[in-house]
Amino acid sequence: MADLSGNMLKRPHPEDEDNNTQKRSRSNNGSPLPGQGAPASEDDGSSKGRGGLDVGLHPALLSDTVEFRGAKGRQSTQSKNRRTESPVTSGRPDRAGLDLSGPSLEEIRNNPYYDPSLGPKATIAKPRQSRQLIFNQKGKYIQQGAALRRQAQLEAMKKRIAERARQAGIDEDLDIEKAFLVPAPPAIEWWDEGLVDGEDYSGIEDERNLKIDTPDTIVTQYVQHPVLLDPPQDKHMPEQKPMYLTPKEQAKIRRQRRMADLKEQQAKIRLGLEPAPPPKVKKSNLMRVLGEQAVKDPTAVEARVTREIAERRNKHEEANEERKLTKEERREKLARQQEKDAEKGILMSVYRIDSLANGRNRFKVSKNAEQNALTGVVVMHPKFNLVIVEGGSHSINNYRKLMLNRIDWTENAGPNAVREGNREAQVAWLAAEDEQTGDLKDLSSNTCSLLWEGQVKTRAFRKWLGARVCETDSQAKDVLARAKLENFWALGKSAKQSESWS
Repeated sequence: MADLSGNMLKRPHPEDEDNNTQKRSRSNNGSPLPGQGAPASEDDGSSKGRGGLDVGLHPALLSDTVEFRGAKGRQSTQSKNRRTESPVTSGRPDRAGLDLSGPSLEEIRNNPYYDPSLGPKATIAKPRQSRQLIFNQKGKYIQQGAALRRQAQLEAMKKRIAERARQAGIDEDLDIEKAFLVPAPPAIEWWDEGLVDGEDYSGIEDERNLKIDTPDTIVTQYVQHPVLLDPPQDKHMPEQKPMYLTPKEQAKIRRQRRMADLKEQQAKIRLGLEPAPPPKVKKSNLMRVLGEQAVKDPTAVEARVTREIAERRNKHEEANEERKLTKEERREKLARQQEKDAEKGILMSVYRIDSLANGRNRFKVSKNAEQNALTGVVVMHPKFNLVIVEGGSHSINNYRKLMLNRIDWTENAGPNAVREGNREAQVAWLAAEDEQTGDLKDLSSNTCSLLWEGQVKTRAFRKWLGARVCETDSQAKDVLARAKLENFWALGKSAKQSESWS
């Protein structure tokens, strides 16, 4: 009992613990060999407390404990656990054969891939430069904040002005210089890209930089023969008109023609192809043609002659009416002539009218454009009115005479009966009378001027659109933008300004 109790209370010596551990056979990696049972675990004293309740340490704290082993125990463990069939190799290389020092400064600078701006600060030590102590002046950041606020207010003001200008349609008045900036020419033109080997003309002096005889050249041995087209001036050549004759020459030709027709008729009568016509009796040759009959019964003969004269007159008038064209035929003939005139070339003319308060003038402008087969539009605005017409030369000339000579633009007439739904009567600036006084508006300074006239390739309008009432500049520009003619609106505004300056 004494020994048993003494062993229980006696703490084992470290050397005895090592010897017991070394007696267990293990493999090279420290694990027990297969076929052998695991040795019974013994209390090494590291996981138990030295007093108190004899409670061991938590497994998470075992890694922090350092096991004390003597030098003798370590040597015996290494010699007994070593396998004889495999040589003992150390896991660490020989430090004496390695050069652990870094490259020298010369080697770093001689490296072709060395960039001093990207190198570490430890490679090339730079002297530290001392900075002076600078104090901010009083009110510095207050001034910067005020400048930023002023800049923000200026930008907001520019946005408001641009928005108002867009709504009012006066965008062309702002930054006019930017609209006329000519872009810089390219380094090489697109038509030379296939002939020059390069991105510019710097190497064209050398024939080797020209793609003329190279396999990838665009120049071939084939010659393109385009289809022959009729010269365009032949289409616009006027038809050759017959020579004008004097009245004496016209009478002579008429006598000769009638004489030839009479001889032909007499020849047919002799051959019996036509019956002989009755005698043409008139009151002047009554006694000579009907001598005896006129003496016997002059009243009956006179009535007979009067009746024959009326029949001949009616026959002549009926023949004239048969040769005369009907109303539909005249309209078709006029349409053919206008279409033929337009085929020679389309002309466009633009007119500027200060006021169209007179309803009669508005009717004349639209009605004559329709009658002359013109296409275009009338843009009515409170400031001024714009009339754009296009068509053949004959129609354009007639319309120009109407606009510049025939219509009296200073005349103002009273309002006529207005049909329901007429947009022109719904605006006050198109009324003939003044709203405040009720009198007719004074149009003594009203004018009509020709802004531009010239030939265009094709028609911009498919038909005559009539009048378009626009309250703002943006609405007027939208109407003209559909035909890509909004530049004429700016031309009309600038024309009025130039007149006021002159």
